[in-house]
Amino acid sequence: MPKRMERMHWSDAPDIWSPFTPIIRVSGGTTVYLAGMTAAPMYHHHPHRPEEFSEIPEDIEGQVREIFRKMKKSLDTAGATFSDVVMATRYLKDITQQDTLNKVWEEHFGDHKPTSTTVQVERFAADPKLLIEITITAVID
Repeated sequence: MPKRMERMHWSDAPDIWSPFTPIIRVSGGTTVYLAGMTAAPMYHHHPHRPEEFSEIPEDIEGQVREIFRKMKKSLDTAGATFSDVVMATRYLKDITQQDTLNKVWEEHFGDHKPTSTTVQVERFAADPKLLIEITITAVID
């Protein structure tokens, strides 16, 4: 069965801009899960080697743009696009930086707004310079 994606809102929802859709109902298709992405190299050694993380951008916008670069590559690998994304979980070290995240988010998603959850965390596993991690789920076909 081919994929059918419906973006849904409550019947009494106000007409305001939001970076997400509260409800997406998907029937058919194939589900694609992307591992959490940070600005650290996707493929790196374990245990970690500090020199592999030397090129992480220092600012939130730089890190978000690096994540979207890798996210696009991962979606391409799976035969998906940003318009196939249905769910995102966004982890920030500083929740006040979500407006910067949302600016870059809108550049890539445009009018397609996946459901999302945004939370603040204390630290990410790979390197203490990391400011953000994003995990997404997409449905293709």
